[in-house]
Amino acid sequence: MSFTKDFDHLKLQMKDIISATNNFDPTKVIGHGGFGKVYKGELCSPKGQVTFAFKHLDRRLGQGNIEFWKEVMMLSEYKHENLISLKHFCIEGDEMILVYEYASRGSLDRYLSDASTLTWTQRLKICVGVARGLHFLHDPKKRQQRVLHRDIKSANILLDEKWSAKVSDFGLSKFGPANQAHTYVVSHGVGTPGYCDPLYWELGILSKESDVYSFGVVLFEILCGRLCYEYRNCELTKILVPKWRRCYNEKSLDEIILPGLKEQMDPGSLKSFSAIAYQCVKKAREQRPRMAKIVKELELSLKQQEIF
Repeated sequence: MSFTKDFDHLKLQMKDIISATNNFDPTKVIGHGGFGKVYKGELCSPKGQVTFAFKHLDRRLGQGNIEFWKEVMMLSEYKHENLISLKHFCIEGDEMILVYEYASRGSLDRYLSDASTLTWTQRLKICVGVARGLHFLHDPKKRQQRVLHRDIKSANILLDEKWSAKVSDFGLSKFGPANQAHTYVVSHGVGTPGYCDPLYWELGILSKESDVYSFGVVLFEILCGRLCYEYRNCELTKILVPKWRRCYNEKSLDEIILPGLKEQMDPGSLKSFSAIAYQCVKKAREQRPRMAKIVKELELSLKQQEIF
């Protein structure tokens, strides 16, 4: 791969990664996903020891070279405060490791059900951050291509020590031209059940509105304090999005809002937040808002809450 020379400045030697992770010590595992396990470790820098996250490819899980290089190419070119930063990578033999900035608080899904740790104001700030990151991907400046993430979910939103949101996991992302109002990419449906745009899953036609749908599901998770699906005996038994839509339409959001959050909320903040969340998960793509509008409405909801 001659193009890989463009990324030589990011290369790291395996011996350094083995030292940082204590030879991939199981006690250093901080997460895992479709790519493999993620380890916490420290590397030496001019400023001293710095903590990083090391994602170790496990080919048995189905991902490989394509997803690896997509992450490297994507995160080398697209830099934003609400996107996770790629710092290094390593390829030696059959081993492939991606090295990211360390988000010390882990993924958003861990905090959904805790209204005291993650207050309504903090939740709104996280939503605004994610929306800004997605807006940057969907409507990039200069000559960069539009990026469709394809796997937006609360487990792929990381939080740093200041609770700032970082969109992560770009291994399934797709590129599209940025100079078109609508980008359609034909591909087999991928993503996570419950979050994936039903039209994309059914027809295999991907658009930026597919990411909008997935983000809308995350917005409802933040409001309801729970994941969008239920599993029983390792089998998916229920997706809650239809129920959430129905509660919005029937003006019965109180049934689904996380206990402990409602008393924290400014009524106007809840109204504007729930309205944009509902628009995101509409079945018809043409009725879903663009990320620019979502950012604006979430910023309004946050402003209303802060005044409150």
